[in-house]
Amino acid sequence: MIRKICKKATVWLLAGVISLSAVTVQAAEVDNGASYPITTNAIEGWPQGPDTYSETAVLMDADTGTILYNKGMDEKRYPASITKIMTALLALENSNLDDQVTFTEECLADQTSDSGNIGMQVGEVLTMRQCLLALMIRSANDVATQIAVQIAGSVSAFADMMNQRAQELGCVNTHFVNASGMPDENHYTTAHDMALIFREAIKNQDFLDIIGTQSFTIDPTNMNPESRTYSTHHALVAQGAPEYYEGCFGGKTGVTEASKNTLVSGATRDGMTLIAVAMRADAGQVCQDHISMFDYGFNNFQKVEVPGGAVTIPKDVQVSDLTNTDNSYYYGTDYYVGSGSKEVQEEEPSEIAAEETTPTPEVAPESSDSNTGQEEKTQDMTVYRYVIYILAGLIAVTLVVTIVSGIRKHTKKKKRRRKS
Repeated sequence: MIRKICKKATVWLLAGVISLSAVTVQAAEVDNGASYPITTNAIEGWPQGPDTYSETAVLMDADTGTILYNKGMDEKRYPASITKIMTALLALENSNLDDQVTFTEECLADQTSDSGNIGMQVGEVLTMRQCLLALMIRSANDVATQIAVQIAGSVSAFADMMNQRAQELGCVNTHFVNASGMPDENHYTTAHDMALIFREAIKNQDFLDIIGTQSFTIDPTNMNPESRTYSTHHALVAQGAPEYYEGCFGGKTGVTEASKNTLVSGATRDGMTLIAVAMRADAGQVCQDHISMFDYGFNNFQKVEVPGGAVTIPKDVQVSDLTNTDNSYYYGTDYYVGSGSKEVQEEEPSEIAAEETTPTPEVAPESSDSNTGQEEKTQDMTVYRYVIYILAGLIAVTLVVTIVSGIRKHTKKKKRRRKS
């Protein structure tokens, strides 16, 4: 009898767990195939940007955070292997390049020959530097998974780190569930968020050295007597490739059936560093989109130093033409182009009051919307937590009541049997 009661309780508990899972896991609202306008083209006097093949795209100045080109940059898409930019960033922040990484059966069990890997064996050892080269140059999924376990103890724990770091960088439409970018409906991001992640990553010199590598060799290891040499997948970096772009210092490619081709790149010319992100394009088109965006950015914009900072503005615009509120500069009245320490000049009270009502984005235009989205997201998470706590409480109460009721019934039956 007691065994039956426990079985019932177990059923209730499993049902509760499933209910909680349904509440906490939300599928991405990814609208593959949708088209979006180039919203920066609607800004009066702003240089007209190129038509691009990719469904979503963004061009950002890495120093000022100014968005030069916006085509659906905050729309969710599946990232594929550009995910590995965040994986590399966390690895560099939480380990040393000389750390020894031993590959485990757990991490290699789900790898297939066609999933993009370097054929690591159980017990084989690489340094973290070798792992990061394999991750970013060869796009090795087996290495991505092992890095996750090395850093966090499990892939799920590493995904939590990825999401926390993304939030710290201002990403509001990103959710990672693995370190490699393998397909999952709950693994998504945006062009804008990936630009923010890449912008942070390129502050690290080791990251820059790794993504700019043309080719590298893994010497014989404790498990493999052969040397393995790999070359970059990034055509804009590969010297001799038709798509090679002067000034491009690296990035990351990605491709799956759902994501199509994705690409993140950085390029520097004349003291200005630009970040391009393009998502969901056919083969060949994504590189052309980056070339078009880079040409557009370098040909039409300039970075100008201001007291305590810099702004990125069209080449025919002067700093004196900008609106200044607190430490932020705007093209027109509200399009963010950079920041500095310039103090607001004394003006008529009515003019000062009008300026103070202007929203102050931190890194890019539309950040007021992003902040609103962040607040809504935080509120949603709080609601979900309350729902989870309530469900957990109900499950616990139901479980206790079921057990107590069952025990009482069992005791009464025993007493009746004794009387009879």
